[in-house]
Amino acid sequence: MTTLRQLRFLVALSDTLNFSRAAELCHVTQPTLSTAIGELEERLGVTLAERSKRSVMLTPLGAEVVRRARVVLNDVADIETLARTQAGTLQGDLRLGAIPTVGPFLVPRALPLLRALWPEQRVFLREELTENLVEGLVAGRLDLILVALPHDLGNVETAPLFDDGYQLATPQGHPLTRSAELTGAKLAAASLLLLEKGHCLQRHALEAYTEMGTPPGDAFAATSLPTLLSMVEEGLGITLLPQLAVDAGIARAHDVVLTPLPGACPRRVVLAWRATSPHGARFRQVAEIFRTARDSLRPQASTGVARD
Repeated sequence: MTTLRQLRFLVALSDTLNFSRAAELCHVTQPTLSTAIGELEERLGVTLAERSKRSVMLTPLGAEVVRRARVVLNDVADIETLARTQAGTLQGDLRLGAIPTVGPFLVPRALPLLRALWPEQRVFLREELTENLVEGLVAGRLDLILVALPHDLGNVETAPLFDDGYQLATPQGHPLTRSAELTGAKLAAASLLLLEKGHCLQRHALEAYTEMGTPPGDAFAATSLPTLLSMVEEGLGITLLPQLAVDAGIARAHDVVLTPLPGACPRRVVLAWRATSPHGARFRQVAEIFRTARDSLRPQASTGVARD
């Protein structure tokens, strides 16, 4: 019979592609792990991993078995957590993922509130791009993710947190700072600087106005908002900053001009978790904490909150 232990060993081998490191990860000896995976292959009647003296590579079927094994192991973990919750035992660690254009600005404000409510809970934060966060949530390495819509998240539960608009960042004396009305066409005609491909904010910024269009292929792309601001400060172009980042003070150390863009279509920041998680009620409490944290950053905390 296929066992959970065998599946855990196989997933560890997939994550490391090395029998020694996989064994260390599972706190067993290498022969124990190798034997268990061999027994699993014999049980299934297929080869799951191709071995050589220098490398390990999963077969296509092995990769599919690993994908399904992650789902099984994640469901088992949810069952165990549900049992501990019903028994009155508070689960320990909260593994939170966040996109880089939300996490650094929102999470520090939320952490004291989380500690006040659950002082014994440890929170571990990972900043990754949206695709990786969704994969991590489905695979079970993350419990919650902070992401921005629109984006296809698949079959997950979400709690809306707030709509996040934009401000235009320009160098001192830029002609757009004197424009009576800022439109997508005017922004498209300027040297628009964006985050590199993979950041959802790049797509969201381009969708802020219907007439923005796509920047030329040789347009500058940065890996972070502070880098974009430094480029703007040097007079190399303009950029759109999320209102969340502006309210958190990202532009204070930069000599740039900020102009509100009330006509821009905002992105929507949400908290997401697996639909099978037994902590839905608790995660909705976490969502409320993040809403409170966002409100605390607002100069006037009475506008723009999307309630659950």
